[in-house]
Amino acid sequence: MNYEVVIGLETHVELSTESKIFCSCGGHSAAKEPNDCVCPACSGMPGMLPVMNKRVVELAVTAGLMLNCEISRYTTFDKKNYYYPDLPCAYQITQLNHPICTNGLVSVGKRDIRIKQIHMEEDAGKLVHEGKFSFVDFNRTSVPLIEIVTQPDFRSAEEVVSYLTKLKSMFRSGGISECEEGAMRCDINISVRPEGSEEYGVRTEIKNMSSLEAIEKAIRYESQRHIDAIEFETEELVQETRRFDDVSGKTFAMRNKETEADYRYFPDANIMPIIIDDEWLEQIKSAKPVAIDEKAEAYRNAGISEKEIEMLIGNFKISKLLDDVIALGCNAKDSAAWILTDCAGILRKGGLLLNDLDITPEALSTIIKQVETGKINRAAGRKVLIAVIEDKADPTEFIKKNSLDAKLDENAINAVIEKVIAANEAAVADYKSGKEKALQAIFGSCMRELKGAGDPAVIKSLLEKKLK
Repeated sequence: MNYEVVIGLETHVELSTESKIFCSCGGHSAAKEPNDCVCPACSGMPGMLPVMNKRVVELAVTAGLMLNCEISRYTTFDKKNYYYPDLPCAYQITQLNHPICTNGLVSVGKRDIRIKQIHMEEDAGKLVHEGKFSFVDFNRTSVPLIEIVTQPDFRSAEEVVSYLTKLKSMFRSGGISECEEGAMRCDINISVRPEGSEEYGVRTEIKNMSSLEAIEKAIRYESQRHIDAIEFETEELVQETRRFDDVSGKTFAMRNKETEADYRYFPDANIMPIIIDDEWLEQIKSAKPVAIDEKAEAYRNAGISEKEIEMLIGNFKISKLLDDVIALGCNAKDSAAWILTDCAGILRKGGLLLNDLDITPEALSTIIKQVETGKINRAAGRKVLIAVIEDKADPTEFIKKNSLDAKLDENAINAVIEKVIAANEAAVADYKSGKEKALQAIFGSCMRELKGAGDPAVIKSLLEKKLK
């Protein structure tokens, strides 16, 4: 008998905000030590009340718009009650009755995945186990999340991976989340049924998956476990929560699957309902980023390579820098090369990643325009770029101070050429005897003497003329 796997996902995405969802503490990524970004509010001290972070609402609505959801104009928060050491209040503030977004849709290949809802909630803390002891770190407590709940529309591990990859690209390009390891976690609800059947099988949930490779392995293992249980009666399937072990490649039972009743949900009276009026919704819509497919096509039309496009649309910070530089009048293809090749290379030498790039669009566009208009040559432009990235130099002042102007007059260039020729008699003699390589050595000495200033083509032409 052939079987069909049925999968629904609950994806938790950590939002890129400067502070937590209900207090002014920085996000856990800002923390240097355990319990570094914690205050009485997010550590559950008695009498402390939550204060809603407006930016969280805006990012949640933006995510909903990107996933073609209906936006709730009236949205509320609820308390989800359970006890665990990393949950200081013994409840989690989330949304059950009036989630922020509902009824969305996203295409994955030829299949449409329905989005049941997107809701906002706070994250829990983190337990650290060392030998016989366990420690709790509250830095992550109250970090803002959105949870994206799909209908059970997936039919393979490949579709799940494609969907999560698409979410990651969309949210990175939209500045919603960096979606790095741990900032995008997935709970997989999975069951198996005979092909053609309309009834769902026994459902199990695999908790807290973040690696795409592990997610694919977990789905393949769990679906086969279900098939074996049905086909060969290897075990009795029960509704439960399981965990995936990377080492063994197997899932293991954690606990029976909870229901809504187990969490004793009730409205959170400490947080007033949020009303999203027409004006606020239009503001969010107007700031909504261009869809990644549209952005990729625009880059493609500008002559940017597919490899570069892949790097750009998956990185909000870098693609925004490129867009801003283009808006300042620079060529798109050249600007992409400056960012993805030159900037990346300079950072790599210092042990940094492209995401660590700290340069303003104005400074970068100044350098690019100086090269594009021939005011400085490409090598000089790279020198300026290094100074701007490493020393926060002003590009215009650095060019002037270091005499990097490519439009040096012929008299200045000829003076340097004569000086170099006088100092390199042997090389000059070699050139005159027919050794063409000697010319390159003399030319290199001229460029060093000029400190990279001047147009290399002009300098070489004047050098050859002088030698002849």
